[in-house]
Amino acid sequence: MAKKYDWKFATIGGNTRVQLSSGEDIRHLGELDQKMWTVLSCPTKGFEMDETTLTLLDLDNDGHVKVNEIVAASEWLCSVLKTPDTLLPGKDVLKLDEIQDEAILAIAKEVAGDKDEVALADVEAAIAAVTIEEQPLPEAPFAADIIAAYKEKQAEYNEYFKKKGLEKLGLAAIDPEAPVPGIEEKKWVEMGEKIAAFEAGTAAANDANAAAMAAATAKYRDLRKLLYLNRDFYMLLRNYITFQDFYSPKKDHKAVFQAGTLIIDQRACHLCMKVHNPAAHGTMAPASGIFLLYCTCTNKQHGKTLEIVAAMTMGETGDLYVGKNAIFYDRDGLDYDAVITKIIDNPISIRQAFWNPYRRLAKWIEDMINKRAAEKDSKMMADATKKIETTATAEGEAKKEGLNMAQSFDIAKFAGIFAAIGMAVGLIGAALADFFNAFTVWWHWVVFFVVLLLIISGPSMIMAWLKLRRRNIGPLLNANGWAVNAASIINIPFGATLTDMVKFPIVKAKDPFAEEVPAWRKCLYWLLCIAVVVCGLWLGNLLNFGGKGIKSPLKCFNREAPVEEVVVEEEVIVEEPAVMPADIESPTD
Repeated sequence: MAKKYDWKFATIGGNTRVQLSSGEDIRHLGELDQKMWTVLSCPTKGFEMDETTLTLLDLDNDGHVKVNEIVAASEWLCSVLKTPDTLLPGKDVLKLDEIQDEAILAIAKEVAGDKDEVALADVEAAIAAVTIEEQPLPEAPFAADIIAAYKEKQAEYNEYFKKKGLEKLGLAAIDPEAPVPGIEEKKWVEMGEKIAAFEAGTAAANDANAAAMAAATAKYRDLRKLLYLNRDFYMLLRNYITFQDFYSPKKDHKAVFQAGTLIIDQRACHLCMKVHNPAAHGTMAPASGIFLLYCTCTNKQHGKTLEIVAAMTMGETGDLYVGKNAIFYDRDGLDYDAVITKIIDNPISIRQAFWNPYRRLAKWIEDMINKRAAEKDSKMMADATKKIETTATAEGEAKKEGLNMAQSFDIAKFAGIFAAIGMAVGLIGAALADFFNAFTVWWHWVVFFVVLLLIISGPSMIMAWLKLRRRNIGPLLNANGWAVNAASIINIPFGATLTDMVKFPIVKAKDPFAEEVPAWRKCLYWLLCIAVVVCGLWLGNLLNFGGKGIKSPLKCFNREAPVEEVVVEEEVIVEEPAVMPADIESPTD
């Protein structure tokens, strides 16, 4: 029984993952349980890796690289190389003595010439230098512009001649206003047959030439594949089986799905991904729990346009809005003009979550004010327009009617309204008085305000804490066509490394445009601050030291302790009757 390979594991991104650090790990990839792979499939396009390498790995040409194709590539590489450790540096150059396969080695020696190594550039140059006897293309029956015009009108004219034939049979009718072709049907058909024959002959010649070229360059195919995989295979494994590049503490190590850096709002967002379909991507992205910015990036100089999504993991969100401009730098350092097209709101930090309820309340109040102002303005404009359009006679009648209504002012009705308002104010005042009387000690107020803040901001902070611990890039990759097999968590410490905040040095120079505050205004500000503090101490009864200071005007703070009544029981003296001697007779006797 074969000995089971001893894999090394480590905790990365909230999950236990296998570590690939040697050529022997690559040799035994077929023995690794697929349930332990971070990714099960990735597309061949759309991320920062040479598409040629991914196409060479895609054996079934379905546009995705799957686990069995990765395993097949590792087995092939281990069979043609003397040691798989050669793959670890990730170079597109191979020493001749590192190649084990004799057929590939012979071609490598032919390409290398008198050198002891073969490079990918040399192989590409050798392939480009291959010549074949090409099959000649057929001669075009018409000029290129005539063929283009035929293609443009082909569907329209064919439909016209078809209806014309049906019209002769009484099965259709041609619109009299429809444009009539300027060519006879017979000549049109002959023209189409010639163009179709020309295109078929051209396609056949091209296919024959391509097959001849493929046969002539077939001897270089395996060597070319070997050099591409020698350069990129280990890098792909670090971003496929594990996410070692993504979770690397070194900032120069970036995952293949990181497209570049977005500079916006005095921050640098390093977790940016290319997006092919932002609308479809945005339906799955909210499950990541990350604050996301969708941007359209344009470089007019090179005529390039990109759609990206950037993760914001530090700072505030107050100055981020749709339409805000920024700069995006791709992995090659090329800059793009970026503009925010969509925002997915998720917590960024617990501090931000603390202030969120108050920001939302302020925004709601602002929106309500704007709405009421807009409605009022609209109503005023409508009334003004109506008055302008009204005739002079109608205006006079309206004024007369308004005068009669003003004269019939119902005093009793408004007296009742004022009484109801006064009663409501009284009830509210009584309720507030009872509320304030409940706080007998100054620190009761401190506890009250702390509890009030927790009631308002507590739920938001708790939800933010839970979401920040569950932030996961898996949904973002899945939306791009990846089959992610394990969660890849972005916790708070790791999230802090994905967004760089601006850090200014201590500035000692004086601002020439700083607003000068006069000395008297500074003194006034200080006096106002002192007055507010003293007033607070006075109202809180903190200036009443031992009952001998200044008493607070608020009864809830200035309440005297009740005096206990001492009940003294009066001694009741009962006078007993005097006992008279027996020998003395009573006067009544």
